[in-house]
Amino acid sequence: MIIPYNQLSQEALQGVIEEFVTREGTDYGHEEISFARKCAQVQEQLKAGDIVIVYSADEDTVNLVPADNLSPNL
Repeated sequence: MIIPYNQLSQEALQGVIEEFVTREGTDYGHEEISFARKCAQVQEQLKAGDIVIVYSADEDTVNLVPADNLSPNL
């Protein structure tokens, strides 16, 4: 299920973004970027529609997924 980012409280949205940014294996390239900047970049991508928030009831998980990689059944 796609969750529109603007339907979340600011605190919940920030928590989703921070959890995503701190995941092991999240790569931001060769240049070192601050945590705050990484979070801002993710929020910009959400606002631009480049990525979306996807909730899986089966797994009780939330993920940020590139919009062009969405499964048709979402």
